[in-house]
Amino acid sequence: MPVDHTQNIIEVQNVTFSYIDEEVLKNITFNIHRGDYLGIIGPNGGGKTTLLKIMLGLLKPDKGTIKIFGQEIKNFKDWYKIGYIPQKAINFDLNFPITVEEVVAMGRYGKRGLFKMANAKDKELIKKSLIQVGMWDYKDKIIGDLSGGQQQRVFIARALSSEPEIIFLDEPTTGVDQETQKKFYALLKTLNNDLRLTLILVSHDSNIIIHETTEVACVNKTLIYESCPKNILKTTFHNH
Repeated sequence: MPVDHTQNIIEVQNVTFSYIDEEVLKNITFNIHRGDYLGIIGPNGGGKTTLLKIMLGLLKPDKGTIKIFGQEIKNFKDWYKIGYIPQKAINFDLNFPITVEEVVAMGRYGKRGLFKMANAKDKELIKKSLIQVGMWDYKDKIIGDLSGGQQQRVFIARALSSEPEIIFLDEPTTGVDQETQKKFYALLKTLNNDLRLTLILVSHDSNIIIHETTEVACVNKTLIYESCPKNILKTTFHNH
């Protein structure tokens, strides 16, 4: 099923952001369509993670607007539709004796509130999410006993359990070996193709972005370009 380019799922308009007096983002405008797999690349300090945090409502732009599902971000309430896998997802206390199933159950809190017991639907979605990432057999294992790649899959399952329509990933494979990375990106492709999830991936590794994603935005304070990865390969190679 092709991406529906008539349907904007996120609209970023004229966004400018400064930390104290240093301008980090300037006049950024682009749309993300339902079903896109957008890679955001750019140099360190170029504003990629800042842009991600603005789209997640974690930072407020100095100027400009963000709309999610057609609503201004300040009025947006349906945060369960958004999954977020931060850079340091794996760096929570791995000695904490929590099972894989319990980690994924955390993804249901947004839907039902923190202290409500998991009901049958929650349990079914937790199971489904773990099956989707190939980790159901590990449900009773302690998260700290898993490999880095397995932990990543569990964090994706946690994001999936709230049945999101968009998942944001910030440098998700930092410190993970090549083989694990390959499997991780294969999983993301499946989520994009089969579940029609809209994915937004921030990475400093342009090679990954060019080969994995369907759209690329290059950010270095301003939006330098936004296009299909294959076009970037063409322009890069023709210009050298």
